[in-house]
Amino acid sequence: MIYLLDTSALLSHHRQEPGWEIVQELFENPDAKIIIASVTIAEFSRRMAELGAKPGEIMATVAEYRHMFAEVVAIDEDVARLAFAIGFATPKRLPLADALIAAAAGSRKATLVHRDKHMSAVPVLMVETLDLAK
Repeated sequence: MIYLLDTSALLSHHRQEPGWEIVQELFENPDAKIIIASVTIAEFSRRMAELGAKPGEIMATVAEYRHMFAEVVAIDEDVARLAFAIGFATPKRLPLADALIAAAAGSRKATLVHRDKHMSAVPVLMVETLDLAK
């Protein structure tokens, strides 16, 4: 099974916030392939900075996590087009970064793991999701 971690899921794990145990179980599951979207690296880093982390600490944390991912999905033309389709099909406003992350999951037929109320609106027929907030 392939799982793509949204930034909210990665932050949840890093900060041991509600739902982090599920992410940990995925990391420990030998049958789970864990991936992220490239935009998540920037979002995660920016959020850590907002929370007071220094650049060196942020880069070290990102490097520690990087070895845990089987792939970092690049945001290319196909992913961008799928992000548009997902955003268009989502009944509520979906921020661009979230649409790109959802599209990265969809492009790999991965389950999108998140703890973000925006992601709850992504059509399940387009991207399967696992909401850590439930």
